[in-house]
Amino acid sequence: MLSEHIDGHVSSLRLERPERLNSFTAADYRDLRLALERARADVGVRVVVLTGAGRAFSSGADRSLLDPAGGAAREGAAAEFDALLATLRSFEKPLLGAVNGLAVGVGCTLLLYCDLLLAAASARFRLPFTALGLVPEAGSSALLPARVRWDAAMWAMLSSEWFDADEAREMGLVWRVVPDASLVDRTTTVATTLAALDPGAVVATKRLLTAGRADVAQRAAEREMAAMRPLSGRPGGMAPTPPPDAPGPPP
Repeated sequence: MLSEHIDGHVSSLRLERPERLNSFTAADYRDLRLALERARADVGVRVVVLTGAGRAFSSGADRSLLDPAGGAAREGAAAEFDALLATLRSFEKPLLGAVNGLAVGVGCTLLLYCDLLLAAASARFRLPFTALGLVPEAGSSALLPARVRWDAAMWAMLSSEWFDADEAREMGLVWRVVPDASLVDRTTTVATTLAALDPGAVVATKRLLTAGRADVAQRAAEREMAAMRPLSGRPGGMAPTPPPDAPGPPP
């Protein structure tokens, strides 16, 4: 479930399944894609903010996608996931991420398509793929090392360990860490600052800064998919959230 709110030239998209830690179903992949496409087509929208409700930005793929009896549903989810990635790769307006809590698996890798990330001080991140016997997805094997220090990318991917907001900022993933209660206001200030500028110049500048990124991300996602199949047979976007007894985030 996704909520959309437009204030001036800023569109705010919020993942709204807090009881499931905003885990993604096929419908959620579709809804986010359609919302981004609406924002792209709306000439009045100049900046988009993506955040989550409750104590998680997103805990990753919903476990319902792993039902071995749901072959058609799994294939549909994979198709929706691929379509979402295609939209993110081609999204030319500024996309801001406001990380309000846990960001795990695809709930973390999708953030790599955001141009700026602000994180609440309590936010926690995890790329749990090796702990699940899998490999990265969503093009993150190329996007993460392009964005953060090499050693930090290697450790985050290889170890599957949690890292907190300050560590995310130090490694270069997060732009600013703010008090939890200030996350919405601080992100809105950044968004309205960008939205007040010439939209053509802003889009053109983002296009220059991200030139080639879409091709890099797509090729990485294709390599990841090829590497994933012999490990689990799971299509992309279906790496499960860690089991309930998995080690939690640091206190």
